[in-house]
Amino acid sequence: MDKKILNQQSEHWESNFSSKPVMFGLEPSYSAKIALEVFKKNKIKNILELGAGLGRDTIFFAQNGIYVHAIDYSLSATNIIKKRSKENNLEKFIKVQNYDIRQKLNFDNQSFQACYSHMLFCMALTNQNLKDLNKEIGRILKKDGINIYTVRNQTDGDFKKGIHRGEDMYEMNGFIVHYFSENKIKNLLDGFINISIENFDEGSFPRKLSLVINKKK
Repeated sequence: MDKKILNQQSEHWESNFSSKPVMFGLEPSYSAKIALEVFKKNKIKNILELGAGLGRDTIFFAQNGIYVHAIDYSLSATNIIKKRSKENNLEKFIKVQNYDIRQKLNFDNQSFQACYSHMLFCMALTNQNLKDLNKEIGRILKKDGINIYTVRNQTDGDFKKGIHRGEDMYEMNGFIVHYFSENKIKNLLDGFINISIENFDEGSFPRKLSLVINKKK
């Protein structure tokens, strides 16, 4: 596993986001719609969004009265979210930060009611990176806080295709994806109880995804 190659992913995403400002469209993801239902049911009003990308889910949450602290390690992405939040008069609901989530999260303990991320966990993150991130999410969540994330799973048509980059990571078209088994999802439950795992499709390919909802113990 060449960590230099994994680190270069930030440059690849930066290039794509800067040249394709609507790369994933403007409509919220299926996972964001499900997450909003969970947030409403649990009276959640402030969340941390990791790997917010171009902000399609960020904007959706804010439009529904959720305060979002959105993080992404692409400066182009965070600038686009700032621009879109201003255009939609949502600046009071959205705070944006350029940050590498492989570092310790710079928030106090129990700062957020929930954490949300769409396909952030299946980026070029090692198993140890994921364990460290899960621990940090548990630290910054309030008691009974909710962590909702999606990952590409091992039934995906691209699994084991392209260049193997170590562990369950494969590179195609310059993008490194970490593919999850159900066992890998369950191994990320330290400090959490799993509420549900739902498999769904996204896009025309389609991508095969798992939507994971965990609750802090």
